[in-house]
Amino acid sequence: MSRRFKFVLTLGALFLFIVGAILAGLFIVWPAMEQEERVILTEIYSRHAGMFVVFVLFLPLVLGLLLDYLFRSYIDPPKMMTEEIKLMLSSNPGHRIRASGSSELKELALTVNQLADAYQAQAVDVEAKIRAARADTEEEKNRLAALMSELVQSVLVCNIEGRILLYNQRARQLLSSNPESGGALIGLGRSIFGVIEKNLIVHALENIGRRLREKTVEPVADFVTSAKAGQIIRAQMAPVLDRAREITGFVLTLEDITRSIESGTRRDFLLRALTEGTRASLANIRAAVETLLEYPGLDPGKRNRFTRIIGEEAEKLSIQLDGTVNEYADSLNLEWPLENMLGSDVLAIIQRKVEQNLGVSVKTQTAVQPLWLKVDSYSLTQAVVYIVRRLKDDFRVKEVTLKLKEAGRYSHFDIVWTGMLTGGETLQTWENEPLITAGKGSLLTLNDVAERHGGEIWFQVEKDSQNSFFRLLLPLTQPELPPVTARQEIPSRPEYYDFDLFHRPGQTPELDQRRLTELNYTVFDTETTGLNPSRGDEIISIGAVRIVNGRLLQHEAFDQLIDPQCPLPEESVRIHGITPQMLSGQPFIGRVLPTFFQFCEDTVLVAHNAAFDMRFLQLKEEVTGIRFTHPVLDTLLLSEVIHPNQESHRLEAIAQRFGVHVIGRHTALGDAIVTGEIFLKMIPLLNEKGLITLREVREACLKASAARAVY
Repeated sequence: MSRRFKFVLTLGALFLFIVGAILAGLFIVWPAMEQEERVILTEIYSRHAGMFVVFVLFLPLVLGLLLDYLFRSYIDPPKMMTEEIKLMLSSNPGHRIRASGSSELKELALTVNQLADAYQAQAVDVEAKIRAARADTEEEKNRLAALMSELVQSVLVCNIEGRILLYNQRARQLLSSNPESGGALIGLGRSIFGVIEKNLIVHALENIGRRLREKTVEPVADFVTSAKAGQIIRAQMAPVLDRAREITGFVLTLEDITRSIESGTRRDFLLRALTEGTRASLANIRAAVETLLEYPGLDPGKRNRFTRIIGEEAEKLSIQLDGTVNEYADSLNLEWPLENMLGSDVLAIIQRKVEQNLGVSVKTQTAVQPLWLKVDSYSLTQAVVYIVRRLKDDFRVKEVTLKLKEAGRYSHFDIVWTGMLTGGETLQTWENEPLITAGKGSLLTLNDVAERHGGEIWFQVEKDSQNSFFRLLLPLTQPELPPVTARQEIPSRPEYYDFDLFHRPGQTPELDQRRLTELNYTVFDTETTGLNPSRGDEIISIGAVRIVNGRLLQHEAFDQLIDPQCPLPEESVRIHGITPQMLSGQPFIGRVLPTFFQFCEDTVLVAHNAAFDMRFLQLKEEVTGIRFTHPVLDTLLLSEVIHPNQESHRLEAIAQRFGVHVIGRHTALGDAIVTGEIFLKMIPLLNEKGLITLREVREACLKASAARAVY
């Protein structure tokens, strides 16, 4: 309620009180008066009626002005001083109280400011001592940071719930969702399960736990998985233990082995080239030598001709051998790896390759219980792609099903299709041909792939269903840890680190019951073509940063321009500086929102005047299929909750009160950073008001007047 409204109510109340008092007095006294007294009172009233009316009307005005003076001098200033003092104590020590009100209050404000100056000077001195005391620790941390950044390996550290606590730049690049743009799937506080299959992590932790119970010297686990960008990654997991030797987290060292596996195919080309490519020359040389030995009395002309054949073929053989060896020199000593892989991972790799390369629809079926295979996923993928390509080209098969099921100590890997059936002679033809069609593939054959895995391959028809399938018999395995070897302890340091996350509980759907200090946030802002989303205005830029464990992570930012596919008004350009030329060639909103949604995963959204931004996102739900159901906090509403007596709750005014330096105003990312810094300073003030949990804060915001804004 504003001071002016209070003043109007006060005037009305005083007027009614005075009129009522006069009428009540006459009503009580008049019957008890003598007739003469009544006459005298009537005469007096008749003579001075005008003065009496003026007095009745003037008195409320005088009293109202007096009350207004009291409000301005003694009631409102203490409330504002209280808010500003709390602001100095919790969020902005450099803030000073504006002297207003009575002379006594102005003097009190000056005294409080002097006390604040002394307090701040003392705080600066204490901070300097703390920095000096932490100098050694900081030096060690920086040394650790430098060593970590120089590691060749990609390294992540996670807590026991899979939340990322640490990663270096190489891990960020390796696990990038789009290697060309550098868009990363990892970040502090994010779940590793969004990058690596949860079952793999759980299985590795179970193996490590077993090794710890058996008191193995080096309890580590290895596995191979596929990244979302298509790489094949070998991972080694080591546990992080507490004093009771309980697992509190784990360290993952990752290596991209895609190239090394592909190099194995080059080795096969080498072997084929050295055998098949030299067979003809060797046969010619052998025939010439046998002829010379069988007919020693040949005339000189024929002898010279055979000798010349031997020389030419030997020279040709030498040139071919040198060329082949030079071309495949990097593959000569390569040992072909068979890796322990989860069966579902193998199917996922093959499904992606077949659908991308051939356009054939692929369904997968696997056992409920995880099946572990020891496979060369690259050559196995080549074999399946070859089979499906031949089925597509020769029999016009448009859909296949990949099945994996347990069969005793083996697994059946089936490639199933329906429609025109092939015969057993087709398999006999295919199984001995190189896995090459249309100039693509491998020199290995289907038999080679089966032999490499210690299994068999055959063709079969199911009479009941009239389905045909190729079946590859693969031995089942269980991941075994490598022999214990003495490892060199390499100091590792995070480029990005937050070890407090080790002790934080995992996020649950019951976010409303969580404390504000326990939550992760995505602070975002949008720039638009105009202010009316319901009338066709569009988003042209989204900027966002994340808050994890009370820290604003500016290095984990989302900043994307968007082609609105509509004209950009000149007045909007003057505000945000984004021109039509800057938006030309940028992605449409349908491509940007899924990526932004992934960036916001498992967080609470924060924005200034959030109703405006959320309305734009809601209007795109039907087009993009993306629904932002995250909890939302609005710094505009939070400012009203914290400082109800302040006149302005604009972003600039709030930033000034909290001592936040405004940079990049009216750019999406710049405003998101400013909003994030303001929000962090608001949390202590909310706690002082007893607003601890997300639910308490959201309920308080609903009572703010700005919560009723409609866009």
